Amino acid sequence: MIPAVFDYVRPADLDEALAILAERTDAKILAGGFSLLPLMKLRLAQPEVVIDLRDVGGLDGITESADELRIGGRATHRRIHEDALIRATYPLLRDAAGDIGDPQIRNWGTLGGSVAHADPSADWPAVLIATHATIVMRDAHRERTVEARSFFIDSFETAIEPAEILTEVRIPKPGPRAGGAYAKIERRAGDFSTVGVAVQLSLTDDARISHIGIGITAVAPAAFAATDAEAMLTGAAPDDAIIRRAAEAAAAQSRPASDSHGPADYKRAMVVTMTIRAVARAIARAHGQD
Repeated sequence: MIPAVFDYVRPADLDEALAILAERTDAKILAGGFSLLPLMKLRLAQPEVVIDLRDVGGLDGITESADELRIGGRATHRRIHEDALIRATYPLLRDAAGDIGDPQIRNWGTLGGSVAHADPSADWPAVLIATHATIVMRDAHRERTVEARSFFIDSFETAIEPAEILTEVRIPKPGPRAGGAYAKIERRAGDFSTVGVAVQLSLTDDARISHIGIGITAVAPAAFAATDAEAMLTGAAPDDAIIRRAAEAAAAQSRPASDSHGPADYKRAMVVTMTIRAVARAIARAHGQD
């Protein structure tokens, strides 16, 4: 449980961090540390240099414009959960941030660190997929954006280039009659999800679903959009029957593996249950009932 030898640098600003990263392609970024450090201790990751972003300012803000919410990559899970704007307007984000890990992880772990690490059981990827978020990255020469639905490629594999740092996440601002929710099951408090389902939706004046995003984590090599379920629910007047059929379609798109969290059939059944719960709660919130 001792990491291999590595260099440690603590740049003063983002430009310095990007310059170091451009020179040292063997580097790893340290944001919160709760993803990288365990891998280093097990020597599953052996970077020659670790670039600590602790002193880099301007990467932990939470702001809203007329069109979108912007969250800096170094914003901690706790800061996101406790932010007044998010608590009032973005219940899906509040749900997810408040139930990640334990208090120590929420205090130190960051949105950007979790998203860039892309653990197949992490919560944030499902949330960003459900909200049709955009991931913002920078290298020494340019800023680049990638839609969340194209960002998560495989287990621990994303669209980030070696010389890039994830700087921000942008989430479309919900319109009227919108609601979101996150439902997950875990073996015990603080564990990664056994199944996690994120839902963001909007309703028409006659209570039909005008738009819905469903992101699912922990039951495939990477978080994914439950596109069959989304298509089934878009335009529908939701009732128990169609929500269940959509949840079953989401489970059919999953590819769970049997492991210490449970057999694959159990996980598929839990995709159905968690999808029903998340959709129902998102609808209730869109009606102002939660």
